[in-house]
Amino acid sequence: MTGLALRSTAFADHGEIPQRFSRADGNVSPPLEWSGVPDTAEELLLLCEDPDAPGGPFLHWLVTGIDPTVTAAPEGQPPPGGREWPNDFGTPGWGGPHPPVGDRPHRYRFHLYALSGPPRLPARPRARDVERAVEGLVLASGVLEGRYGR
Repeated sequence: MTGLALRSTAFADHGEIPQRFSRADGNVSPPLEWSGVPDTAEELLLLCEDPDAPGGPFLHWLVTGIDPTVTAAPEGQPPPGGREWPNDFGTPGWGGPHPPVGDRPHRYRFHLYALSGPPRLPARPRARDVERAVEGLVLASGVLEGRYGR
């Protein structure tokens, strides 16, 4: 399996996510760019999760069906042509960082997967459902991690 390069112009890998992307402020998705998608990929899947959430991994963003020729998601928008699913806040689309006040900064992991076909997801997937659904379909993947605390 090859690696995808996933990055943002808004924050460095393992850096602090600016407040405007948080749920309490602007609640806009950060700009993302990627490269290295294999020619054989049928679609891309983008996931953002908080693995430090008290109840287990918290789904902040899930976009499926992204055309493999797409190489970026502009700030405040999903990747063109992708389908946004409900996040664990219960709303479709981006749900920005919102860790409990006083917690150490949480990690927010953006995962991009190049898939050989569409994943089979339940109607209301959680982060772990996505991990199971992409098993056996991943041709390449990349991760970008940011941190945020309140």
